[in-house]
Amino acid sequence: MVHDSQRKGLNSLITLGARIIWTHRNGCVFDGVAPSLAGALGVAQEEKHLWEMAGARGLATEG
Repeated sequence: MVHDSQRKGLNSLITLGARIIWTHRNGCVFDGVAPSLAGALGVAQEEKHLWEMAGARGLATEG
């Protein structure tokens, strides 16, 4: 169960994940990019950081 305070962050992570998968897939299909899990995860990490800087709440890991 996700608390209301964490729901926005979870929704943002799901949206980000779907966006990364979709753009990586498009790169493979249309641009001849080789499929790369490491590459997709690296892009996801960079995008997550940019989203945090832009004000997306609930994405930052605490610890």
